[in-house]
Amino acid sequence: MKTQADNEIQLLEGAVDVYDARATALFPADAALERLCTGAVWGEGPVWLREDASLLWSDIPNNRMLRWTERDGMTVWRAGVEFTNGHTREPDGSILHCSHGQRAIVRTRFGAALSNPVDEIVVDRYRGKRLNSPNDIVVKRDGTIWFSDPPYGIVSDREGHKGDSELGDNYVFRYDPRTRELSIATDFVEEPNGLAFSPDESVLYVSDTSAALRTDGSGNHHIVAFDVLDGERLANPRIFAVVEPGLADGFRIDRQGWVFTSSADSVQVYHPDGTRLARIAVPEKVANLTFGGDEGDELYICASSSLYRIRVNTRGAA
Repeated sequence: MKTQADNEIQLLEGAVDVYDARATALFPADAALERLCTGAVWGEGPVWLREDASLLWSDIPNNRMLRWTERDGMTVWRAGVEFTNGHTREPDGSILHCSHGQRAIVRTRFGAALSNPVDEIVVDRYRGKRLNSPNDIVVKRDGTIWFSDPPYGIVSDREGHKGDSELGDNYVFRYDPRTRELSIATDFVEEPNGLAFSPDESVLYVSDTSAALRTDGSGNHHIVAFDVLDGERLANPRIFAVVEPGLADGFRIDRQGWVFTSSADSVQVYHPDGTRLARIAVPEKVANLTFGGDEGDELYICASSSLYRIRVNTRGAA
């Protein structure tokens, strides 16, 4: 159904700052940030569906998933979704959801043309103990599923169901659907959040947002880079970038390995060498983003109550 949100597309001027000559050609001459719609409380986890040129994303406190298309604007795709957060696609087109409410990874399978969606639990326990609240998720080319599991969905009832951690820690997990084995990829990151592989999958980037719930100025707001050994082991953790203002809540990587990350007031763009290349100013706090569009050259940005878009001269790595 249609929402009561304002679906009128608005253009915003002066959105782009370039700090490094390598990023000069990143934005078309007429690049403009568009506000596509508004009406969420806290938008997260955008995922592009090429089959019908739509974007799905979560409005976590409202416990629903939203859908946007050029023709229909913003509508409610599903309600009562158990506080989903991050999403991604599998090679067969299924959608994987990080469910705070179910403390699980959930898969939605589709019939023809995205019809007859059917949900199933992929994994919800590690050695018999419930997960915390899976947050963000990526699928490697070998089919393994990697996801972060911080506490944000169990600290209150706002974005999940308040509860205790059965694990006693926060991990990045690796799940192999073929063997159904869930293993800890790393416990190095204090509160892991967004994650993404480099285009050749030799590096996994994971954000640490442990500063999110603290009021004393402590905690981390950086992205950690790991080397991926033998396709499954993480090694050599190092600070890739300290993101400020705000946090690297979610991020995506383009074909040349540049990292596009959320922050409090913008999307920041980093080179693989750690240099900040550019900034896309956004008038609301940014949560997450993804590449989409027919050519994969449109950057969709979930920022607080609204969905934004800007066209770029690059494409997403996936």
